Amino acid sequence: MRSAMPKVLHEICGRPMVAWPVLAAREAGAGRVCVIVSPERDLSEALPNGTETIVQPEADGTGGALRAAADVVRDSDTVVILSGDHPLVSAQIIDELIATHRDAKAAATVMTTEMEEPGSYGRIVRGPDGDIERIVEAKSPGDATPEELSIKEVNAGTYAFAGPTLADALERLRNDNAQGEYYLGDVLPLLRDSGLRVAAYRAPDPGVNLGINDRADLARVADEARRRILVGHMRAGVTVEDPGATWIDAEVEIGADTTILPGTTLRGGSSIGAGSTIGPMTTLVDSRVGDRTLVVHSYLFGCEVADDATVGPFAYLRPDARLGEGAKAGTFVEIKNSEIGAGAKVPHLSYIGDAEVGEGSNLGASTVTANYDGRTKNRTKIGKNVHTGVDTTFVAPVQVGDDAYTGAGSVITEDVPPGALGISRAEQKNVEGYARKKAKESSEGKDS
Repeated sequence: MRSAMPKVLHEICGRPMVAWPVLAAREAGAGRVCVIVSPERDLSEALPNGTETIVQPEADGTGGALRAAADVVRDSDTVVILSGDHPLVSAQIIDELIATHRDAKAAATVMTTEMEEPGSYGRIVRGPDGDIERIVEAKSPGDATPEELSIKEVNAGTYAFAGPTLADALERLRNDNAQGEYYLGDVLPLLRDSGLRVAAYRAPDPGVNLGINDRADLARVADEARRRILVGHMRAGVTVEDPGATWIDAEVEIGADTTILPGTTLRGGSSIGAGSTIGPMTTLVDSRVGDRTLVVHSYLFGCEVADDATVGPFAYLRPDARLGEGAKAGTFVEIKNSEIGAGAKVPHLSYIGDAEVGEGSNLGASTVTANYDGRTKNRTKIGKNVHTGVDTTFVAPVQVGDDAYTGAGSVITEDVPPGALGISRAEQKNVEGYARKKAKESSEGKDS
């Protein structure tokens, strides 16, 4: 990956790579999920709650990883082995693998798939009965013969085992190969030599074999994961007008009859209610949007927008901005850490920070809350049904009572009582003949 970050921590659609198979196993009903890790890498923050970690003391292969987990393996009835860098395996596929394993009464069941160009994937060698004899690794020259390399059926890196049987086989595993590693696939001949069955489950989804070894693989898998996410939302009643120009993370929730327009990105834990329209060219990051909302050409980060509200175009809602039911944040409006009451409107060209705006209030164009005095952030409190004139600046801390007004161009530094008109502006003066004076000065400057 050419990265300071461990490979399995790179994100796919907003979720760490390693979390994808963990969550699939959980959804399939796993009673215990263990991730085998290197002693130099702490993956705990990327793992879903309740996931255990087991340290593999040295990087000695897939079989070595399972040898490090021998106690867990021996104590388990059925063990499913998933690869942390194969994120597209689904709970349904895991269910089908386990069902095949149990129906076959096998000691091991290997998930396989076919590839036109198998590359370095382990090849599946089958016996006359159709069961698997062994898996031949192809990572290095000398691992496989030319005949074995011509096989197109490959190991998908996912297995089901009888736990105690696998534990016994792991004790007999050897590492006399070109890599000097313990290969998990080498337990299969040991099981067959003991008279036990090794079955195969050929996955219908080729995505189970999409592993990640570099950034190009990461992009390819992310593209497929994104496609599946979009299909899932569309089949649940969401209209995605242009799937090729829409990016939705794995954890995003969207209600039925919502429309997502082109150029929209929905990130993190964002959620959108039913019957809303988001986009075009809109980004939501960890934000909650209610029912029947309209968000156009805007950027929302860590905020909440209630039902029937409207945002944009070109609005920026920053963390802890909260718009009440039917409220509006209009064109070129920025709101941060503020509560905008139900039906209140901030139509255009305004900055509202660290403020409370009451229900039904209307803030005129270029309304600004001056919330920072150089040391601390101070709050502005604007009551219900307040109407501010254009170009009003509130120098916090300041309060405006219900039903109050402010005059255009005012700088409000003191509280405005309920129902009052607050005006603070310099007296206008007209200088007669000013234009002629400026023209004369300009002409004299050119002559000199």
